[in-house]
Amino acid sequence: MSELSLPWLEAYRTMLLIRRFEERCNALYMQGRIPSTLHLYIGQEAVATGVCAHLRPDDALFSTHRPHGHALAKGVAPRAIMAELFAKSTGCCRGKGGSMHVGDVNVGMYPAIAIVGANVPLAAGVALAAKRLHEDRVVVCFFGDGAANEGAFHEGMNLAAIWDLPVVYICENNLYAASTPISAAFKIEDIAARAAAYGMPGVVVDGNDVEAVYEVAGEAIARARRREGPTLIEAKTYRMCGHSRSDPRTYRSKEEEAEWEEQDPISRASLRLKEMGLASDESLQAIEEEVTSVIDEAVAFAEESPSPEPIDALKHVFWEARDA
Repeated sequence: MSELSLPWLEAYRTMLLIRRFEERCNALYMQGRIPSTLHLYIGQEAVATGVCAHLRPDDALFSTHRPHGHALAKGVAPRAIMAELFAKSTGCCRGKGGSMHVGDVNVGMYPAIAIVGANVPLAAGVALAAKRLHEDRVVVCFFGDGAANEGAFHEGMNLAAIWDLPVVYICENNLYAASTPISAAFKIEDIAARAAAYGMPGVVVDGNDVEAVYEVAGEAIARARRREGPTLIEAKTYRMCGHSRSDPRTYRSKEEEAEWEEQDPISRASLRLKEMGLASDESLQAIEEEVTSVIDEAVAFAEESPSPEPIDALKHVFWEARDA
């Protein structure tokens, strides 16, 4: 164990906020109130939470087609994300991005990139800018196991390595690239082993253990901030839902899902909190109620917000010095 100390209650609240937000989104989608598909983050909450707990608002984050959890952990307002999912003008991307492109550069989250692996070289580019501007900010880039077989992954990782860029790559290995199991796509046991080919550290961590993620990410982020180069972290986790809302999950067994259900990151965190005497059933219930209130407010805000006007389609296409 390192000297890093996880802010347990804050981390638990963030994980619970992500879980309940995603569950509410699923319910809203099934009711026909969200006009697009969803790629939910249920089951992977410990990864985003453990990593983002170390980030400053000026640190940059790049996400994927499964971005809600990253956005919430980085500090994007729940109401702004929900409004974006409702395609409202008050959304974090003015209703133009939708579920797969949420973000807010004001808190360091670039709008998410849905093209698998495309964010890896872009993260290297922003890290290069930070280095050349002599800024001590760090870039974090999340992607799934499927992205590790894309050409952009190798190109971006190699550039980050040879230029000693302040970027941390987080591979959220949830065992499936859509419906393709990792055993059918990789000959190696650990994706993190590929880091050796680029001359950077590669670390494997239990992605359902928020404390373990926090410690590993803290060391990698501190290393990047010291300008000692990039790190590849592989967080082994599991999505407790389909790839998207149209996925019936027929490619995996109920037994496998039940085994991973026992490793649920939020259940593990709540048990740990009580073991350490940091929380009781009553205090955890209070957090639950507070999170529910935040999500209720976010849904109400989204529903009451105006839709974009047709003319808005022509705005923000090109940069304008006086553009609001």
